[in-house]
Amino acid sequence: MSKHKIYTMSVASVYPHYVNKAERKGRTKTEVDEIIRWMTGYSQEEFEEQLEKQTDFETFFEEAPKLNPSRTLIKGVICGVRVEEIEEPTMREIRYLDKLIDELAKGKAMEKILRK
Repeated sequence: MSKHKIYTMSVASVYPHYVNKAERKGRTKTEVDEIIRWMTGYSQEEFEEQLEKQTDFETFFEEAPKLNPSRTLIKGVICGVRVEEIEEPTMREIRYLDKLIDELAKGKAMEKILRK
């Protein structure tokens, strides 16, 4: 079975869509970056390096310095699927990130998005 197309897409190709979605709802690129850093453990510099290298999603999550253990508290539906029920690890990480960006765009407080 072949991998889902999203695995081989670069994070840099999707990142502007995350930022645009947030900014259309009055949120900021800084908040998007904070969410990504919180989830993956990348520093801002490391994250920007991943964008420059055109790292694909699979590698991005495999090489993440420290996936935040609180990310497993992310619940809900994204793309018609409950994120907590996704069995494939990489797809679950991608959907966790999608869910957090959705929460940001819906105006949820950063403390709640970051599961504090």
